[in-house]
Amino acid sequence: MLPDKAHASPAAGRPLGLLGASRQSSDTAGPTRPPDSAPHGGRAEGTTASSSLPHHGDLRSVSDDVAGAVGRVLERLLGDLTERAAALDPVFAHDLAERVARFTLDGGKRTRSQFLWWALVACGGREEAADPALRIGAALELIQTCALVHDDVMDGSAVRRGLPALHADVEAQYSGAGTGPSRGRFGEAAAILAGDLALAWADDVVADTRLSADTAFRVRSLWSAMRMEMVAGQYLDVQGQATSSLSPARAIRAACLKTALYSVERPLALGAALAGADATTAEALCSAGRCVGIAFQLRDDLQGVFGAAPDIGKPTGDDIRSGKPTYLFAVARAKAETAGDRGAILVLDDSFGRAGLSESDLARVRDVLVSTGARETVETKIDRLVAQGMRHLDGAALEPDGRHHLRRLLRAAAAPRPARVRRPGTAGAPDGTPEDLLICAGVGKATR
Repeated sequence: MLPDKAHASPAAGRPLGLLGASRQSSDTAGPTRPPDSAPHGGRAEGTTASSSLPHHGDLRSVSDDVAGAVGRVLERLLGDLTERAAALDPVFAHDLAERVARFTLDGGKRTRSQFLWWALVACGGREEAADPALRIGAALELIQTCALVHDDVMDGSAVRRGLPALHADVEAQYSGAGTGPSRGRFGEAAAILAGDLALAWADDVVADTRLSADTAFRVRSLWSAMRMEMVAGQYLDVQGQATSSLSPARAIRAACLKTALYSVERPLALGAALAGADATTAEALCSAGRCVGIAFQLRDDLQGVFGAAPDIGKPTGDDIRSGKPTYLFAVARAKAETAGDRGAILVLDDSFGRAGLSESDLARVRDVLVSTGARETVETKIDRLVAQGMRHLDGAALEPDGRHHLRRLLRAAAAPRPARVRRPGTAGAPDGTPEDLLICAGVGKATR
């Protein structure tokens, strides 16, 4: 890490966000931490390293450009980490450490770190929490790198964000070198190690973030839970591919564990923890995040089939070619069976997991996804989830500025269609899945 350089902000104690925003009440604010409360003799909240943001009156600029602020923290952290990697070995630094750094810096919209920041603002977090929030936001971006690099290996995807996936890039670098027995899987092995490195760096950033004892306990408990949930969800995903499982309920459970929790709910919970939010407020934010997080994954499933390759950053139809048991595909198969539509069943079964699926074959799958009503069912479910998430958000005692930005972020994550007229008296989900299963996906009460 870069050397510590402590300073005190003259504006300490004011709420985050646009500095003119007023607090609703002292009940929604996090408690002020005494300066000597940092654990293990570490730096207390409110002090910063030379690589940290913000400095003095910069909170407004952070709220104006959260993604940019997190990006600057990442640049400094990763600059230090890649220098340390180079000191270990220049080949390791060039092949892995620098690739991890580039992947993390060059891609993504910093959505998870924005959820964290605006939850912090919405819960009345104070200025001394800003530096920890940006650091943990940076750690979320690193753990996302780990997830995506490993996901591309497991899915056999050669493209990510319109460029060669990390394992494919390493393979291309060494395309003319060696013929050893492990040569054919070298790129995959390198990518596994690169993902491990990103995860280790993320953990190091969290561990090195100075917090008061109670805040540190909440943050690290959430971080620990999030990592296990990610692995559990990813395993359900690949296990479903291996067993050709097409259960809608199981697909929702995997979506909740793999995406909803770590992409939306946990970042919101981390922001609330840094703000010292009460349990009721944190619970409302988590419920909103879980609803919208599942909707986010369902939208991603739709985009993976019906979107354009330049927009999604990888070839359209990869989920079908790899046999990924998405909720969209599972619903289509169930609807085709219920209707006795043998033609639709034949198209779906013949396409699922077929690596060489042609564009014309994919077009037939799209037709079946529409004709069975599966696409409309998923769209309707997304709308219901987003609406329920907004109700949870509106029921929480939050700062107006933070609530406004969270509402915008949550809606944008699932990109809902314009409101449609629904039949009155509809209970549960349109495909008959009970709404409590849809929301909770069988996951036990999350760590708050």
